[in-house]
Amino acid sequence: MNRDRLAQAVQFAVSHETTWSRDTGDGWGIHHEDPPPWNRLLGPVHSRGPVSGVVVVDGETVTAWGEPARADLTFSVAKTYLSLLAGVAHDRGLMPDVDEPVAARVPGVGFDEGHNSLVTWAHLLQQTSEWEGECFGVPDMVDRYRVLPFQGSASRGEKGDARPLRAPGSYWEYNDVRINQLSLALLHLFGRPLPELFSESIMLPIGASHDWSWLGYDNAWVKVNGRRVQSVPGGSHWGGGVSISSIDQARIGQLLLDAGNVGGAQVVSADWIQRMRTPCTIAPFYGYLVWRNHDKRLFPSVPESSFFAIGAGASFTWIEPENRIVVVVRWIDSVHADTFFGHVLSAII
Repeated sequence: MNRDRLAQAVQFAVSHETTWSRDTGDGWGIHHEDPPPWNRLLGPVHSRGPVSGVVVVDGETVTAWGEPARADLTFSVAKTYLSLLAGVAHDRGLMPDVDEPVAARVPGVGFDEGHNSLVTWAHLLQQTSEWEGECFGVPDMVDRYRVLPFQGSASRGEKGDARPLRAPGSYWEYNDVRINQLSLALLHLFGRPLPELFSESIMLPIGASHDWSWLGYDNAWVKVNGRRVQSVPGGSHWGGGVSISSIDQARIGQLLLDAGNVGGAQVVSADWIQRMRTPCTIAPFYGYLVWRNHDKRLFPSVPESSFFAIGAGASFTWIEPENRIVVVVRWIDSVHADTFFGHVLSAII
């Protein structure tokens, strides 16, 4: 390892901070990109820290910078955490068949009739569900025709327009309303608040801190087993979501790198972690709520085996199996992320 090159890589990240304000003011977040009246926050947000991160090689932290212990919003990195919880459900026998329609085990939460009755857990996890409806007052149509830089080319229309729906499983689209519907379904499947389950089944076993939170929208309260609980979103598109430190994010990244194993204990089955990394047939750059470096199109500077949890802002957890690297970087300008990853890789190998 070249420590000087690694320090230069860190300095590169620090020098290319996101354009987002450190305070939550005008232009902060992504909700303002939505058509009205959905271009507003529904849950809490908070100010952010500086460019921060951690580099871990073969389980050893080799550098950290910024404010790595600060709990900051992760935006869509939380989607990957939902996938881990789905793995817990699968391992416990609550979701034995991901190709089973959601309504078979979770009736009464928006999957019972017509088009939506064909939606499976796998469709939701791969973002191919084409689920139609409202989740806590936000219609799925708000995120139709949404195109992210990481997904490459796609048929384009005006975001929020009524794109004709396809059959579930036949069209890939990044849609936060459908992700929130997955979270609601998981809440009812477990019968318990997802933050409690995430703490018990993931965070405690990996030795994470207690300085994290997972919050929902102000109107996202439901009754489950006679208890009033809050459903949490798979991101911070309309506020809420996961606030977590870079250090704890790296611990979750290490769990993914180690195929769900921590100190000899299987926290999530290796089979599930492999499913998370398996390419979606119609969108090979995506797995179960993780991004894949298919054909090195996502980030050309790193191996194709790499996979990522990615959130707006930008927040990255990069898992690189070939050299056993986990990198977390927060609040870097995403345009410069590939160059940064390339600098880190060249410093390590």
